[in-house]
Amino acid sequence: MSNCDNIILKGFVQKPFKLSKLFFHIGNSKMDMPTDIQHQQMGYDRTATMFTPEGHLLQVEYAEKTVRLGSSSIGMVCSDGVFILADKRIDDELIVPSSAQKIYEIDSHLISSVAGIMSDARVLINKAQVLAQQNRMTYDSAIEPELIIKEISDLKQQFTQYGGARPFGVALMVAGIQNGKPRLYSSDITGNYFEYFANAIGETDSKVKDELRKKYKKTLDVKQGIKLAVEILKEVQEDKFDIERFEVAYLENKKEGITRIDGKAIEGFK
Repeated sequence: MSNCDNIILKGFVQKPFKLSKLFFHIGNSKMDMPTDIQHQQMGYDRTATMFTPEGHLLQVEYAEKTVRLGSSSIGMVCSDGVFILADKRIDDELIVPSSAQKIYEIDSHLISSVAGIMSDARVLINKAQVLAQQNRMTYDSAIEPELIIKEISDLKQQFTQYGGARPFGVALMVAGIQNGKPRLYSSDITGNYFEYFANAIGETDSKVKDELRKKYKKTLDVKQGIKLAVEILKEVQEDKFDIERFEVAYLENKKEGITRIDGKAIEGFK
């Protein structure tokens, strides 16, 4: 037995204690730690390009949590068009409501809403608008909605694969008209995208989707769809619901241009 092993740790134990045992317990303390704490200590969450042993990209998962902190948006394909209902979530009376739009015009046949970090969203919306105008200048035709969502999704994917940059903390929903038919797409943090009949992004999105699965019908027209979306958000948000915070933008199959309504005019839309 060495002198080192017989050192008394004063103030902690009353009997001689072997430091070799102390080191053993410290070395195996990770076994009692939650998995997420182990990952943080081992540095898996310091970059978006490093996989954990379980196959996760932690920075990407953190960004997904940011999206779920964003305000809600519902998009819906209807028999006569497509619309997006979005919660602007303005609680400060000093903010001019018209300066806080949540639904953006990409082109005369395309609209988009976002959930997450709004400054990140602005970069992606600007890119989408430029792509739409470039298509008109080059081909003298309106860009297809899927091409917009694909280009934006490709950009988002790049920020999960290369070092030195964080993922975009935003989910994107794009609604548009293509050849007289309504289209709705959504893109997540990872750059995956899908076409939907109806979808929701932002806070309580899972609850809203559950209600959409139960109540959505392809035969709904835009007016009926907006009414359904408002009813679902009333049910999900409960006491927090305030129609004055909401705005709607919709596109019709047989009519060019975007129509917008907001506030109490939404409930009176018939």
